[in-house]
Amino acid sequence: MTDPPVSYKLFLFDGIGAIVSALLLGIVLVQFNRYIGMPSNVLYMLASVAVVLSMYSITCYIKRVKNWKTCLKGISILNLLYCMLTAMMVYYNWDQIKTLGVTYFTIEIILIIGIAVFELRIAS
Repeated sequence: MTDPPVSYKLFLFDGIGAIVSALLLGIVLVQFNRYIGMPSNVLYMLASVAVVLSMYSITCYIKRVKNWKTCLKGISILNLLYCMLTAMMVYYNWDQIKTLGVTYFTIEIILIIGIAVFELRIAS
């Protein structure tokens, strides 16, 4: 079996990133929530969304989807929607979120937007 092209490796990269986000949100941040401030139910919800997005990306990687450009655009748009959801949750819970929480979510949003923009460029 030959190495998968870069386009497929993007799905793997995206999927692993989403798994890391899910673990951070659903396990680490929940354990240190007194320093983060985001309600646990919101952290679990965001982690669940990240798990679903990781499943989508990893499935595209494993199956070597033929319409990879469409699928890559799809995950890019879903990632951007995830960023919007995260930003809305930060805004909605602003009075509870600590500085470390704002820092974490800001960095996460910036990273994911950067990846999504890169993926959209590759898919175009």
